[in-house]
This record gives sequence, structure tokens and C-alpha cells, in this order.
Amino acid sequence: MKLITSTLEAMAVEPSQYPKEELPEIAFAGRSNVGKSTFINTFCQRKKLAYTSSTPGKTRTVNFYGVEAEWAEARHHFRLVDLPGYGYAKAAQQAQEEWAKSINTYLEQRQGLLEVILLCDLRHAPTAQDVQMLEWIHAQGYRGLVIATKADKLPTTKVLAKRKAMAKALHLPSQNIYPYAGS
Repeated sequence: MKLITSTLEAMAVEPSQYPKEELPEIAFAGRSNVGKSTFINTFCQRKKLAYTSSTPGKTRTVNFYGVEAEWAEARHHFRLVDLPGYGYAKAAQQAQEEWAKSINTYLEQRQGLLEVILLCDLRHAPTAQDVQMLEWIHAQGYRGLVIATKADKLPTTKVLAKRKAMAKALHLPSQNIYPYAGS
């Protein structure tokens, strides 16, 4: 795949702010500070396309990134969607509820959504919220792919064991867990 362009198209809190449903979309879900924005930046080969922070809970909107790429001798247009993180305990309860509502509204209403990919931190066991999100992903008919972030923070010798443990905790074959070493 050859990346042609990538741009931030919209930062939305409610459906009226979403871009038109003219492109297929791939959404990224996961806990706060798991590395969704970093993954999108790496995928798009841009350092500052998606805002990243060392402070959890910074992504509070549904962020839409338009991507144009070339593969199989054709150009393709699609969107990557960065969902607000869940599970940030230091955020006010009202803020957490607003983020959850924003995530649910997007996931339940977006017709052009092709896939939802869960990101989990490879260094830690998946949380109950991660398991719940993956169950929802499967219930909606998506494949249930997991990007295991922060693999670069572990010794190489531990990555395989952590991947197997994550797969077991999420009730997935380990080939559905993809370690990602971006920082």
C-alpha cells in the first residue's frame, strides 16, 4: 500500500458534525492512553496528524481522518476514525458518560463503518471494558482484530507470551492479535 494523502476531516461530538457517509470507515476503540492516535499517525506516516498526549483522556471527540492510498493498481479513499478512550478513572463521571454516549452513538449509527479494531496495551491484561468492547465488536459482525500497542516497551522475549496471554483473556486466536511497537 502506498499512502497518498491523509487529513483531519472532522472532530465531532454528535452525528450532525460527522462528515457525509460517502467513504468506508475503520474505527479504532480502546482505553484512554492506549495509543490509538499514535497508531493512526504511524499508519498515515505523519507525526502530528492525530493529537497525542501523555495524559489520558485527551481525545474527547470522534475524530475522522480522510485517507487516500494506492494498492492493487488503484486509488482508494477511506476514513480512519479515532474514538474517545474509555476507562480513564481520573475524568469526572459526567465526562466519562458523555464519551461513552459519543462512542455508542457513532458505533450504532454509522452506516459506512466497515470494521472496528480494538487497541489494547500489550504490557497489561485486557480490562473488563476491553472484553466488553470486543464482545460488542463481535456481536455487530466485525472480525475482532486487536492491535496490541506498546510492544516496544517490552523485552522482545516477552512479546510472544504477552500476545498469547492477551489472546486467551480475549478468547481470540493469537493470530487476531497484532503487536505494534510504535511509540
